[in-house]
Parts: sequence; C-alpha cells; structure tokens
Amino acid sequence: MKKFILTIIFFILSSNVFSANEELKNKIYKNIRCIVCQGQSIYESNSDFAIDLKKLISKKLDNGENEKQIYDFLISRYGDWIVYNPGLNFNSLVLWLLPLIIFIIGGFLIFRLNNKKKK
Repeated sequence: MKKFILTIIFFILSSNVFSANEELKNKIYKNIRCIVCQGQSIYESNSDFAIDLKKLISKKLDNGENEKQIYDFLISRYGDWIVYNPGLNFNSLVLWLLPLIIFIIGGFLIFRLNNKKKK
C-alpha cells in the first residue's frame, strides 16, 4: 500500500514538472519565427525547418539549458529576425527612436518655417 501511495505521489510530482517543461517549450516555440513560412511561428508551422528546430529546442531544454541560452544560440545562428520579441539592443533601439526623432525634427522645422512666414 505504501509503494502504491509513493508511486501516485511521484506520478503527480513528475506530471507537474512535465507540464511546466511543456509550457516553456510552447512559449519558446511561439516566439521563434519560421524562416520557411512567412508570418508563422514554429509552433504553428509543420515545415521541416520548424520540426527540426522544435527537436533542437527540446534537446537543449532536456540538457538543462534555459530560455535565454536557447534564444542566444538561435540569434547567434540566424540573427535577431528569428525571434518575434528580440531584446532591446542598439539596432532595435535605433528602429524605435528614429521615427520619434524624425517627427520631432519635422515639427521643429515646420514651426520655424511658420514663424518666418509670419514675420
């Protein structure tokens, strides 16, 4: 009877660890872009590339690597484009700030030209 109870407890604990690992896998799968299918994550795709990448990610998670290590590996291999939500770095900062800078400069120029016409 004790073995049965211990087996049930072990099964419950292992299923929680398994589901947490599956949730992490799915989270990573949804954030990785399939380079074969335009606009799809590898979670949604059934291409050979997506299947191979899913196997690679599963293997890396089984080997004890964390989410950041997996993203770093994929970015070093395929570039920032592979990740839907890349971290903040110099290139992405320029992309976010450039429109704002152009808008401010344009507004300043319009304001100055408008003031010159009034004088």
